[in-house]
Amino acid sequence: MKAESRYAHAGFVQVAILDIDPLAQNWWVILLRGIAAIIFGLITFVAPGISLAALVLVFGAYALTDGVLAVVSAIRWRGETDRWWMLLLEGLVGIAAGVATFVRPDLSALALLYVIAGWALVTGVLEIAAAIRLRKIITGEWLLALIGIASVAFGIMLALFPAAGALALIIWIGAYATATGALLIALAFRLRAWGGAYRQ
Repeated sequence: MKAESRYAHAGFVQVAILDIDPLAQNWWVILLRGIAAIIFGLITFVAPGISLAALVLVFGAYALTDGVLAVVSAIRWRGETDRWWMLLLEGLVGIAAGVATFVRPDLSALALLYVIAGWALVTGVLEIAAAIRLRKIITGEWLLALIGIASVAFGIMLALFPAAGALALIIWIGAYATATGALLIALAFRLRAWGGAYRQ
């Protein structure tokens, strides 16, 4: 594609078409993030008797994995899109949340729940912002918006009801991970299909 054709006009706004191309090329990273989320969600349902403290540590491992994948994506997209820093920020927040659960095991489960809530809120807002950015470029951006909304809602629920029973918290966390994982996988395949059509 020639440089002058990299922009599409939408009203008075110029939208960079090239912004979506790195996403399409690296759809498999989003797929991996979705698979990791579903695996974590299944763990919570297969082992409902797991203690809340143990569950928080498992969630920390998931947040760390997801954050590393997001940072890898951001580095791969640097120079190809001016929005790479948003994904980098999301990844760094995930890594920070994951590391906090391991380096501060002395923190109470309640304190770690607040860490998870903060992580969910920040990543959710960034995902919603990305969906708004993509809405004039591709169809299916609603998948990313739903992921962001689910993350924000999950973060708010944890922040408002941190003292809920351990079983209830486990169900919330498992349902959130499974739902976002499914949406990420759907988004990954949507981007893969879009990338194939875009390059033709």
